[in-house]
Amino acid sequence: MKAIRRFTVRPVLPDPLRPLSDLARNLRWSWHTETRELFQAVDPEGWQASGEDPVRLLGAVSAERLAALAGDRRFLRRLDAVADDLADYLGGRRWYQQQETREGAELPRALAYFSPEFGVTAALPQYSGGLGILAGDHLKAASDLGVPLIGVGLLYRHGYFRQSLSRDGWQQEHYPVLDPNELPVSLLREADGTPCRVALALPGGRLLRAHIWQARVGRVPLLMLDSDVEENGPGERDVTDRLYGGGSEHRLLQEMLLGIGGVRAVRAYCRLTGHPEPEVFHTNEGHAGFLGLERIRELGARGLEFDAALESVRAGTVFTTHTPVPAGIDRFDRELVAHHFGYDGELPGVDVERVLQLGMETYPGGECNLFNMAVMGLRLAQRANGVSTLHGAVSREMFAGLWPGFDPDEVPITSITNGVHAPTWVAPEVVRLGARQIGAGRTEDALTVGGSPRWDAVAEISDAEVWDLRRVLREKLVHEVRGRLRTSWLQRGAVDAELGWIDGVLDPDVLTIGFARRVPSYKRLTLMLRDRDRLMELLLHPDRPIQIVVAGKAHPADDGGKRLVQELVRFADDPRVRHRIVFLPDYGMRMAQKLYPGCDVWLNNPLRPLEACGTSGMKAALNGCLNLSVLDGWWDEWFEPDFGWAVPTADGAATEHDRRDDLEASALYELIEQRVVPRFYERGSGRLPDRWIEMVRRTLVTLGPKVLAGRMVREYVERLYVPAARAHRALTPDAARELAGWKGRVRAAWPRVAVDHVEAVAATAVNGTAELGSTLSLRVRLCLGELGPDDVEVQAVAGRVDSEDRIGDAQSFPLKPAAGPDGEGRWTYEGPLALDRTGPYGYTVRVLPTHPLLASGADLGLVTLPTEATGEGAGVLMR
Repeated sequence: MKAIRRFTVRPVLPDPLRPLSDLARNLRWSWHTETRELFQAVDPEGWQASGEDPVRLLGAVSAERLAALAGDRRFLRRLDAVADDLADYLGGRRWYQQQETREGAELPRALAYFSPEFGVTAALPQYSGGLGILAGDHLKAASDLGVPLIGVGLLYRHGYFRQSLSRDGWQQEHYPVLDPNELPVSLLREADGTPCRVALALPGGRLLRAHIWQARVGRVPLLMLDSDVEENGPGERDVTDRLYGGGSEHRLLQEMLLGIGGVRAVRAYCRLTGHPEPEVFHTNEGHAGFLGLERIRELGARGLEFDAALESVRAGTVFTTHTPVPAGIDRFDRELVAHHFGYDGELPGVDVERVLQLGMETYPGGECNLFNMAVMGLRLAQRANGVSTLHGAVSREMFAGLWPGFDPDEVPITSITNGVHAPTWVAPEVVRLGARQIGAGRTEDALTVGGSPRWDAVAEISDAEVWDLRRVLREKLVHEVRGRLRTSWLQRGAVDAELGWIDGVLDPDVLTIGFARRVPSYKRLTLMLRDRDRLMELLLHPDRPIQIVVAGKAHPADDGGKRLVQELVRFADDPRVRHRIVFLPDYGMRMAQKLYPGCDVWLNNPLRPLEACGTSGMKAALNGCLNLSVLDGWWDEWFEPDFGWAVPTADGAATEHDRRDDLEASALYELIEQRVVPRFYERGSGRLPDRWIEMVRRTLVTLGPKVLAGRMVREYVERLYVPAARAHRALTPDAARELAGWKGRVRAAWPRVAVDHVEAVAATAVNGTAELGSTLSLRVRLCLGELGPDDVEVQAVAGRVDSEDRIGDAQSFPLKPAAGPDGEGRWTYEGPLALDRTGPYGYTVRVLPTHPLLASGADLGLVTLPTEATGEGAGVLMR
């Protein structure tokens, strides 16, 4: 029979074991080996049965076992040591605190990091894929570095989904109910003990209430809002039911709760705990973009006008985009947004038309009736970035319409390449080998901070040790795969009697290729199947076979992705090859932590350039796995032949998807057959694959320090957080009003700014040619209308030109006012232009707004260029 009510009975730990509760409630255990080993010692079988979750473990261990441990002096000494280590970790000075003592440091007192999902540990399943794992790694690295971050997300009562397969290989979704009382989280409570709540106003006088659950990610608090509150109506209670579930209005309410409710949760947390208020707000993708509107409302309640409040909010906001395709961005119908921000909706006092203006696609190529969350994120943030160098370039192209008149490479979106949290993803066996070589403390420092000399010490590990480790990891993966495959087949309806073949699946001495990720079409799960006969030859080669482990989830609404999964599964079910290729359902963090170390090669074959970063290959690399990938995302940036292979791409066949897939699949087979397989199986004088082992070394030494989340977070601090905090502090209410007024005045006057005439004063060019090293003196006459020289910057922009006179690799040179205004209000600007490059060369001039508080010249999206009739020399070529 079914229970009518569910609740959790918590264990009562004997006094000597009380520190176990604190250790279980801080998610540092998920990446701290000594803490994990301590919990395993509590009950080894229970540790596995609990899914390696300390909270569940302690809830299931018997009173007799607890009593025995309370009297075990050896265990208590271990417990004290681990508890003391956690206390030192939480209270000690780390990298961030060391930077604070440097003269002139202007570090933010605190920062808030918003994301729709967080992949911290499998015990807290609040993630779907790379975005959430990246967010979890960001929090962990911030904790290791001592960055005073507050994470903000939602607590989904059903998480994402658990994946299984039908007998014919079709993906099936299951949504288990998650009881927060059984998760490593606790309710944020008011001083009187009642649950702390936030509330949003909904049309019709309704309220959307939410509790605030808190997880401790090392030193970082993670606040998660939960709408499953008894006082809510049924629709409101279900707002946080599933990650990426429901229709448009459901998603809109989730994102309003995340952004608006998230800011209110941060305020409540700081009020109750004394944590410093954040100076910088970082939104990880556009889902949390409404946080900027709530901060505008806060400032408005203090008497600041909308435009001034907008400037203040922008100054302290960082926006990170993760998608390289417009289809990956949440967009809502204009009327739906207007309905929820209307007169009886949320943010009273904020004009709904101003809200809409921030997100509408009011630019060439946009859809004027759609509210775009990424567009709002960019308009509400003074600083924005992509997640790899190539993705930064793709993002500048994709969003160039927001900055008309500027070339894509001038669009103010920079890039910080993602990183991964090494202590989470590096196998314990790899860590132990490093510790034997350079010491435990130095190994931990190398994995979190990334000191290069420490990584160089990997070169001193012997070939035999490296190869023995690789085989141990491969053998562990084989056992893991067999166990998971058996479970999957039983779920598909098989019985034990027909599964004896699973004991022969995979071989610990065979070259193992891994491929695991989400299954949108652009990641091309089934590219490896384009020529099945050729793939079979590789899998079944009598002397040099390969084996492939595949995993991945398709979005529940993506039938195309599900068909790709089914196609792969049906191939892997073939009795001829099922011992050499497997598909593992329910890809998640626990599987990934076993998969990356055990593979020899990590395969990634997206349609270039649609992979924003691709951090799974980074995790594999940290375990000595070599990457075989299309030059996309981070691999485009850091690939070298010393430590991997680049799959050639058929970019010229971009519009012919079948032909492109055929060409790139053929290139992939050829690489595996002619380069990868021989390198793995060839043996040197010591009967070891010397060249393969050297590639593993180069992977660890060269890529190791680069792919760390610690490196990534340090870059965010130095390049984005510190400038944002400085800008936020500079925008006092009066300064914000002055900047807003100046922008309004400039926008109104800009239509009358014009370049009337451009001429070369010194005749250094003869018949369209000039000598390298000569100087061209420019004189520009322009009309500024109601603006003055302090409001604008006049530049010469020069560089090599193509056959259509487009300037590439441009450099800008400031021109200075030389005279004016004349009787007609015109100004004359002059300046030299050094001709420092040979070949076809050209220049133009332009006028930009300028102000000390602007982050870039493109900030307002305003620029004036010469017309074709603007006089001698405008755009002249120097050959």
